Amino acid sequence: MKNNGIDNFTHNEIINYTKAWISDAVIGLNLCPFAKSVYIKNQIEYHISSATNQKILLDDLILALHKLNQTDAEKIDTTLLIHPWVLQDFLDYNDFLDQADTALEEAGLAGVLQIASFHPHYQFAGTEADDITNCTNRSPFPMLHLLREESLDKAIAAMPDAADIFNRNIETLEELGADGWRQLQTQMKNRI
Repeated sequence: MKNNGIDNFTHNEIINYTKAWISDAVIGLNLCPFAKSVYIKNQIEYHISSATNQKILLDDLILALHKLNQTDAEKIDTTLLIHPWVLQDFLDYNDFLDQADTALEEAGLAGVLQIASFHPHYQFAGTEADDITNCTNRSPFPMLHLLREESLDKAIAAMPDAADIFNRNIETLEELGADGWRQLQTQMKNRI
């Protein structure tokens, strides 16, 4: 398991780094125009899993799915299940997403919640590892983003050009370039 120095981060630093990523990259680059509202309203739950294997992570995921579903959206609208000590390899992480989707279905929450994926080494199919467009889904730590379908539907309905987000993100990152992304990462790390 590669830990990339993760053992040097405290739980607070992991959350602060994640918040800096949301603020500077996700919101700052407008990669997700829906993120700003829940971020400002403090409706994001940051759950750090202590899992060191996939079984424990799956258990944590099931608990997080149920907690999100049972909590009023005004209090917690979305959850980031951050798992720094397991699935550091992107291919292993990508394979785990099938188990995550199965857990969502078995919990009876398909259509109610969904799971989005973010990873430090995220790589879209058909791209090279160093392709800047992969950075749209690159986070400081491996994480599973649990979203409410209803909230997502409302946000998409309020934004007539929501279908263009992916293409705008690619353009934004291509303009930023690899050097700009590295500078942004340094800026984020300096804030923890």
